[in-house]
Amino acid sequence: MQETSDAASKDALLRKRNRRLGLGVSAFVAGMVGLAFASVPLYQLFCQVTGYNGTVQTAGGAAPGAVGERSVNIRFNATTHPALPWRFEPAQGTMPLRLGEEGLAFYRARNLGSAPVTGVATYNVTPEVVGKYFHKTACFCFEQQTLVAGQAVDMPLAFWVDPRIAEDPNTRGIRTITVSYSFFRSLDDAERSGGVANAGPHVGAALAPRATP
Repeated sequence: MQETSDAASKDALLRKRNRRLGLGVSAFVAGMVGLAFASVPLYQLFCQVTGYNGTVQTAGGAAPGAVGERSVNIRFNATTHPALPWRFEPAQGTMPLRLGEEGLAFYRARNLGSAPVTGVATYNVTPEVVGKYFHKTACFCFEQQTLVAGQAVDMPLAFWVDPRIAEDPNTRGIRTITVSYSFFRSLDDAERSGGVANAGPHVGAALAPRATP
């Protein structure tokens, strides 16, 4: 009888352990699935808060509102100053984007030199009249980026276009917006090359914090 009781106790203990193991595995799988779905927004939030991978928080205006039916095409352009030994290019072609919808694009940069090199990017939006309707919520402009020899990084740009662009007589006929980024060794190089002046008045807010009181 004692042996039967011990066997029953062992069976009960084994079943209890199996239930715990099953619950643990289920929770782990559910967590991994949830992480897979959340990884992109969490990564974007992490980048915006910490500046990781070249992302900095920018003053992009109000958050996107109701998404409209009308779309615009977003083109991406990239140039590199001759003094900077980098290859810099957009990672995608033209992107259709509905007004009020947030878009995410990437630029790729690679240091072709044999030593660490620091660069800084300026940006411009054309046609210039759309500047006040184009809002960046995160980007890598006007902040120094250092790449070691041979290093390549993807630099994200999050943005949206204000639906009011369709109500302005000066902009309602525009169907394509070009976002241009130019990388220089320094802002001084950018100023000497006209990169800052060509950026247009809509980038003033990004440069204002650099002004000396």
